[in-house]
Order: sequence, then structure tokens, then C-alpha cells
Amino acid sequence: MADIKTFLLPDLGEGLPDATVVEWHVKEGDTIKLDAPLVSMETAKAVVDVPSPYTGKVVKLHGAAGDVIETGAALAEFEPDPNAKQRAEAEATGHHHGPKKAEAAPAPAPAPAPAAAKAEREDEGTVVGAMVSGNTVHVEQAASIGGVKAVPAVRALARKLKVDLARVRPSGADGVVTMQDVKDAAANGSAALGAAPARAVPASAGRHLAPELPQPEPQRGPVSLAGKPVRTAPPSVTASGQPEQLKGVRRNMARVMADAHAQVVPTTLVDDADLHAWIGKQDITARLIRAIVAACKAVPALNAWFDGKSLTRTLHPQVDIGIAVDTDDGLFVPALRNADVLDAAGIRAAIKRLRAQVEDRTIPASELSGYTISLSNFGMFAGRYATPVVVPPTVAIVGAGKLSHDVVAVIGGIEVHRRMPISLTFDHRAATGGEAARFLKALLDDLALPN
Repeated sequence: MADIKTFLLPDLGEGLPDATVVEWHVKEGDTIKLDAPLVSMETAKAVVDVPSPYTGKVVKLHGAAGDVIETGAALAEFEPDPNAKQRAEAEATGHHHGPKKAEAAPAPAPAPAPAAAKAEREDEGTVVGAMVSGNTVHVEQAASIGGVKAVPAVRALARKLKVDLARVRPSGADGVVTMQDVKDAAANGSAALGAAPARAVPASAGRHLAPELPQPEPQRGPVSLAGKPVRTAPPSVTASGQPEQLKGVRRNMARVMADAHAQVVPTTLVDDADLHAWIGKQDITARLIRAIVAACKAVPALNAWFDGKSLTRTLHPQVDIGIAVDTDDGLFVPALRNADVLDAAGIRAAIKRLRAQVEDRTIPASELSGYTISLSNFGMFAGRYATPVVVPPTVAIVGAGKLSHDVVAVIGGIEVHRRMPISLTFDHRAATGGEAARFLKALLDDLALPN
């Protein structure tokens, strides 16, 4: 009887209890070589390739594209080739098959740990929170499948947008299909799955070139109080929807937000920053970050980590700001490192780089952890005040609302000033109300400066 080996889904270096199957690179009955791409899996941070642990025949694949596989559960079964060199059973592969046993962890050090300590797994912040994460950075490489070269993240995007990669014209080096290639193909409809081949249409043509399918006439029924007809459904039809399992980033976000709600004692202060004295056009985000740095220096208690179990607090000499980035896949919070030593140009360049890496899902896991305070600039879309979520181990998060022109009282009358609503949520276990109020005042004072 053949010796069948079961391969369990390893911890992919994210510290998460599961991952989602994006694409199998083999099918049952195929022969695969050791370390060849076996499957692409989506975690909370990236789409990564899982290599084959054996050379031999693929006997069984557990799960189809879109299925969630728990860490440590069966992923695939193999019949190893007895004549081929295999990896030794005890040989390290860079992964392990389950969560690390709980142990008492020392309070985080404010300065970078020694190289020896970095080799150990540690509690790190993720896209929206803190969890165990490895220090290995998985670099996505373009694999040629079906004659098409693309990284797993691009293949995942193509599946999401229903784009046939085989019909996309690659623009990357060495014929690699890029994220932009897939987006352009989706926009002009030139590579839709299942569609007949069509001549290329420029990406700038937009979606409106796609043929419009005839839509059924909406059912008309009774009139409204305004005397206009309203759409209705038959009395026997009730509202319903299809449950959708959260995956990847959104799945992790749900877990982390629930943990934050259970652990933190949040309190929010709000006020308005008066920008009336600003001279000329200024970078609002850069000014916000500069003001946060000034407040952190004035009141270090909020630029800190707090361990609720051991009741220990770590104040940080540097200011690493987690910048919330909203995407269709969920929330990412990349860290703007050493914001306290960057000028406006450096801040803008760093934010542009981080945002591009988030959008392309190429950002390293190390860039999504370890920030000391957070910023949510939700006012770019809408909203004045908010109660942003403080995610352990951080102590505070600043929320910036939508800019407005308000009538304010001044000596001798009234004036119209441009103002920015500011919300500060902090963990009341780690900071007092007085510390939070002084932090907010220092932030507002810096934003009020002319330049």
C-alpha cells in the first residue's frame, strides 16, 4: 500500500487561525516537485503561495477556491516519490502547524530589540490590531500558470473582477500581468470570463462601452402619499439575502474589533481645530501628523502601549503612526515609521508609498504592525466627529473629521473660520482624562499655527 502523507495548513506567518483558498496550482492526480507552488492562500495581510512539502503525486486536495481552511487542518494528501529526494521530517520549513502555546510575555520594549530577540515570535499589531505574527516576510513571485505570468494577488483580483488572465495584455517586466492590467481589462471589458474574443478597447473608454442588457420593468403598485407610484413586491415575497462568509482582511478585522471592544475602556474627547491662521495652501495630512507628533511629545502617556493583563505601560520615544486605509477588501493600518523626524515632503512620500503597497496587496507584514498611536482621517469622505476604535496594545487614536467653514465669535463680532473637527479616543485604563485633554490641546495648538 502506498505511503500517503497528509499536509496540514501551516501558520503562514500571520498568527491567524485560518486562511482562504484562492487558487490551486495543481489538481488531484498531478505530479508535483518539492517546493513547487501548491496553492495560493489569502490571509489578513496578503495572498501567499504555499509550496509543496513533497515530490510525488497529489492524491487529494482539501477545499475549493473560496473555502476557509483552519491552521493545522488537512490541506492536501500526497503519495511521495520513493526515488526522489524529500525534505527530512524534522527539517525546518519556516512554518509551523498551530498557535504558539500561551506564555507570559514581557512588556514591549520602547527601543528595537536585539537581533537575537527578533528571531522569536512576538505580539505585533496587524491591519487592525494586535496578534502573534512571525518576522518572516513572504515575497509574492510571479508564477507561470496556463502560460500566464502573475502573482497570486493579481490572480485573486482577476477572479474577483471576472477577468480572463489569458486574454489580458501584460505590461510588466518579462511579460508579467500587473494589477493595473487587470483593472484596465475589467474597465474596458476586453477580457471578460466567458465572453467571445473582441478587439481591444482603450481603458479610457470606460465601462459605458459594455452592452447594456434589457432590464425588466419594475413592478408598479399602490401610490405613495405624494401621489406617485411605488415599487412593490408580491405579498408572499419577503426580503432575503445570501449569507456571505467573511474572509481574509474582513475576517481578521471582525475578530480584532471584537477583541478591542472586550478589552479596552474607551473614552472620547472632541473639539475643533481652527485653521483660520494658515498661510497659503498646506498639506492637511502632513499638518495632522505633525500635530500628533507635537502632542505625543507634550503628553507621552498617549504615545504608548498598555498590557491589561500585567498592568504594564510602555512609553515610546519615537512616534510611529498607524494610518487607517480603507479598501474594498477591508481595513489596513500601515505604520508611518519615525513620523517625529520626517518633514512634510517625507510624510507625503511615505504615505503615498504605503497606500500604493496596500492597494496592490504587496505591503510586507512588518509594515502593518508596531505603530504607537493611530490616525483615522475619515473626514476625507464624510462625518464630523466619531468614536474611533482603540486597538490594543495602543492607547489612543485620533480621528479627523470633514473640514467646514463655521461662524465663530471673536472680539468685536463674528467671523467665518475654516475648522477641522478632531476626535480623540483613548484607553482610560492607561491614561487619565487630564492627560487626554492636554494631549488634545497640544494637537489643536499646533494645528492653529500659521505654518
